[in-house]
Amino acid sequence: MLAAYVDLKKAFDSVHLIFAESLEVLVMALEALHEEAKPLGLEVSWLKTNVQVNFAPEKTQAMVISRSPAAGPAVEGRLRFGGVPLPLQEAVKVLGVEVDRELRFDGHIKHIAKKASNRVSALRRVASFLDWGGKLLLYKAQIRPYLEYAALSWMSCAASHTRRLDSIQRRALRLVDAADPPDPPDPPAQIEPVSPLDSLEHRRDVAALVVFHKAQVQGVPHLAGLRQPPRIATRSTRTVLTSGDAVEVPRSRASQHQRTFVGRVSRMWNIFTAAVPHIQEMNTQSVKLAVNR
Repeated sequence: MLAAYVDLKKAFDSVHLIFAESLEVLVMALEALHEEAKPLGLEVSWLKTNVQVNFAPEKTQAMVISRSPAAGPAVEGRLRFGGVPLPLQEAVKVLGVEVDRELRFDGHIKHIAKKASNRVSALRRVASFLDWGGKLLLYKAQIRPYLEYAALSWMSCAASHTRRLDSIQRRALRLVDAADPPDPPDPPAQIEPVSPLDSLEHRRDVAALVVFHKAQVQGVPHLAGLRQPPRIATRSTRTVLTSGDAVEVPRSRASQHQRTFVGRVSRMWNIFTAAVPHIQEMNTQSVKLAVNR
């Protein structure tokens, strides 16, 4: 797949995707696009002149997404940017999220788990100087954001990977719940234990439903790509509930695809709309409250 950007005046839909069943067809399409773009001046030099941006090939990432082991060697050395060949990488990082050539986020999970674990160790060193409220606040502000950054993009990870993040939260909560060693207060003033926090999976599901409500009901323009077609009306049974707001669930046999945002949130949305009436009249805060009940 190739994303070709065309910089034309008032051309808002200026991204064209080229799909190819084989690598040879993709290479031919790239060469044809390059030749056809020459008369229009759509080259890197044209971009430098008209957009006033200096592109740095050394900061450009290239990756081949394919199940074929021969895909990478066939493209190696043929991708150029500003006349400089781009080396192929096994994984690329986009806005702090790492994805590999198989569209998996395993490396990203390992990375954020390591960073969050280091911060839990730092919390342990200062825990004796804080009360339970201070430790909980420090966890929410300095550790949990690492475990939740761009979670809707990597929620398709297997449970074995997301459990690593859950174990880090449990580690931190054990520190929060630990009794303060010096001078325990009198029994009447004993502080109640910290209430358990919502699981990270629950928080991801709440965020997914809120985002889907913005796309499906509120019609937020930049989320239009997440909208799903409505489900064709069928009769309800005791095991299958239907709602006028239900959507079609994408069919897939791959467990990884079923865990992706659209596949997972479509199933949750249908359950949510069957249980909660008047969803068309709800705002974002109302959806959050309803999901958390």
